[in-house]
Amino acid sequence: MAELRYDWTVEEVEALLDLPFADLMYRAQQTHRESFDPNRVQVSSLLSIKTGACPEDCKYCPQSAHYSTGLERERLLSYEVIMQKAREARAQGATRFCMGAAWRNPNDRDMPFIVDVIRGVKALGMETCMTLGMLTDSQCAMLAEAGLDYYNHNLDTSPEFYNQIITTRTYEDRLETIRLLRKHHIRICCGGILGMGETRRDRASFLRQLAIINPHPESVPINMLVKVSGTPLEQAKPLDGLEFVRVVAAARILMPKSVVRLSAGREQMTDELHALCFLAGASSIFYGTKLLTTKNAEQRRDDELFERLGISATENQTAGTDEEDLKIIFRKIHEGAHNDQEEHHGCFRLE
Repeated sequence: MAELRYDWTVEEVEALLDLPFADLMYRAQQTHRESFDPNRVQVSSLLSIKTGACPEDCKYCPQSAHYSTGLERERLLSYEVIMQKAREARAQGATRFCMGAAWRNPNDRDMPFIVDVIRGVKALGMETCMTLGMLTDSQCAMLAEAGLDYYNHNLDTSPEFYNQIITTRTYEDRLETIRLLRKHHIRICCGGILGMGETRRDRASFLRQLAIINPHPESVPINMLVKVSGTPLEQAKPLDGLEFVRVVAAARILMPKSVVRLSAGREQMTDELHALCFLAGASSIFYGTKLLTTKNAEQRRDDELFERLGISATENQTAGTDEEDLKIIFRKIHEGAHNDQEEHHGCFRLE
């Protein structure tokens, strides 16, 4: 059984990425099969519930108010529209419904509505995930009380490369929100984006940041940059597909029980690249033709590929540490038994 470690160094992760491809894939497959059925993939659906006019300057994002991308701004969707989209996603086979709002952070006045939406989606029998930006302690408490299953808050890239992509908030801002989510026992969906001009060393540092979070993020989305006209990264050099697979494989080895999800950028991936990612340990995808505001792979294409590969969609699963282990960890955190947080170079641990 793969050991759960939280003390990885950048050098160790870089050495993983440098392995001969066959050796890296072999290790990833061994690790993957210890915790997951290699022929089952969890399916999620993602909806933008408030689009555009975001004050952040993330260079990859068409929703940033700093760039002219032709994106039409939309107000917060109504409760009825969100519920209808959730029912449609459920009918298409999604077991988790993820909702994103283009906010730097939500206003307290919006939180009662968000709480109602979470409860409504859960009543449909689906897992819930929200991504709303940075959160306060009281907002995390409200989300936990509503029964939110996951909160997505990506690190995006390495701490060293971060200020080349975003300047309107810091790496530490992102880590602080993750700390608050852990404090309130909300599972974390935390990953990043590849192909923004980062080096392999940056990718190693990014993966290391995820792998030293204790417990590991329950869900780790790995995104391929979707180049959008009007954003500063529209001319970014394409990332080699095998390098993308290497990162997926390394994520699987570093975080053995986390669900590694193929997220943005799948529309431009070949079937063969998808297959390699599943072999490397990816065990979740987003269904649907749209991810927030960018294109996604067609559902029919996903279904046909699953059939060709002998893969079937799985029911909801608890990612990361086993459920009982999570309860023990969270109880200890709550009681203060492991409340000392180690901080250095922008990283932290909850031990």
